[in-house]
Amino acid sequence: MTDHKFATAAVHAGQEPDGATGAVIPPVHFSTTYAQDGIGGLRGGYEYGRAGNPTRTALETQLAAIEGGARALSFASGLAAEDALLRALLQPGDEVLLGNDVYGGTYRLLARVLGPWGVKLRVVDISDLAAVDAALAAGTPKIVWVETPSNPLLRITDIRALAAKAHAAGSIVVVDNTFASPALQQPIALGADVVVHSTTKYLGGHSDVVGGALVFADAALAEQPQFLQFAAGGVSGPLDAWLTTRGIKTLAVRMERHSQNGQAVADFLAGHGRVARVYYPGLASHPGHEIAASQMSAFGGIVSLALGDAAAARRFAESTRLFTLAESLGGVESLVNYPDAMTHASVRGTELAVPEDVVRLSVGIEHIDDLLADLDQTLAGL
Repeated sequence: MTDHKFATAAVHAGQEPDGATGAVIPPVHFSTTYAQDGIGGLRGGYEYGRAGNPTRTALETQLAAIEGGARALSFASGLAAEDALLRALLQPGDEVLLGNDVYGGTYRLLARVLGPWGVKLRVVDISDLAAVDAALAAGTPKIVWVETPSNPLLRITDIRALAAKAHAAGSIVVVDNTFASPALQQPIALGADVVVHSTTKYLGGHSDVVGGALVFADAALAEQPQFLQFAAGGVSGPLDAWLTTRGIKTLAVRMERHSQNGQAVADFLAGHGRVARVYYPGLASHPGHEIAASQMSAFGGIVSLALGDAAAARRFAESTRLFTLAESLGGVESLVNYPDAMTHASVRGTELAVPEDVVRLSVGIEHIDDLLADLDQTLAGL
């Protein structure tokens, strides 16, 4: 699908009509095992469900196409994808340079699961390229790991500049593209070696499927993670893969609405006297606005705000009516989250701790007037 635009690839990549029936939507293959034409005579390479499944293959084809990658792998969750990648690329004694504003589960995986195994971890404000220079000069990490926009403070990193610095030092660059999605940002085209997704979020898009993905710029780099996908077994099931594929088909149009609504919410909050600070790269006041505008086609649906004190933030999160208090993000419905005690509770007391006065909004695709009215009544009640 390299000769098609993003929205077309999202609909058609890996989605050829069924050869047997002509069904426009390929069937979901639930079978756990596959008949062989003699011992070792595999049809289409399929042998056993953990090793391969046609529905999962279709999703992986679709994922590679929309991220502009050479190979993609689909997993049972975003953390399963991260775990397979890290264990494939790292040995005890290797180091990861991690941004200081990332998903708490990523830090927990590195610090508490892989750390005792011997993986070293350094944390830096990776959006500050001078800080990155200093970190690389102090020692070469095997992996430089970045989220941009970051979770939950929406920091922006110049992917192209970071990749050039990291590659010059001999490091592999991994970009978590969950917040932007490939509809808005394509890290591989900017120099990333691997893109990570929690497909639970914008790719699935409907809060009804958990999944994760890795997309590789070079197919050779996918070989060991693919072996771990098979050997450790953290694969996506066929229905999960199909639901994710279905979600991706509408990703382009959903991200347009998420971004429109996100910008409107950010503008409203930025002009409200009760809000101390708004974190959103679409605001001209955001320190990463110009970089975001250069590497993203729009600014997405995640808006975070600071209310000045923890008590006010908690009251806000528990007082919305249309925004549902819940973990996760990226679904069609709007959610509100209090990171310090919810998604980022695992990083309390660390360099990645989220300010206690911050609330994160996942702005959905509802009518913007209703969303703004909900935020207005919530702020009025503080």
